[in-house]
Amino acid sequence: MNPIDCPLCRLDQSTVLFAGPHWLAIDAQDPVYPAFTRIIWHAHVKEMSDLTRLERTDLMGVVFEVEAIMRKHLNPDKINVASLGNQVPHVHWHVIGRWHNDPTFPDAIWSTKAQSADERARSAAHRKSLARRLPEYHDALINHLNGLYS
Repeated sequence: MNPIDCPLCRLDQSTVLFAGPHWLAIDAQDPVYPAFTRIIWHAHVKEMSDLTRLERTDLMGVVFEVEAIMRKHLNPDKINVASLGNQVPHVHWHVIGRWHNDPTFPDAIWSTKAQSADERARSAAHRKSLARRLPEYHDALINHLNGLYS
């Protein structure tokens, strides 16, 4: 994929939480899964093995830092960490907070699962509550990454 056509190369800058030396941490702005942070390597490379050992270590270190801050500030029931990139061949990682009442738990967020009306209502109420806590998480993440990378 040409970097000009790559959605991860043409990001809406309002989603960027932190620009590291070789990567970005962004709010994926998923309305159903609001605790969804994406870590994107700046250079347009397809696979983790395209990075040097040091670059891989740097990238995974950030993924683990994001996970730790998410756990501390949002207290999810589980965190999914994934690097799929099947549609966008550009190295990036998904760090996704999951709760028992989200629409597809315990399955992957990309799966489909029928919810009852009561489950949908509880899930929507939880997302609304979580949305109020996201600014605290984002601020903590930015401050933490600033301390590590500035």
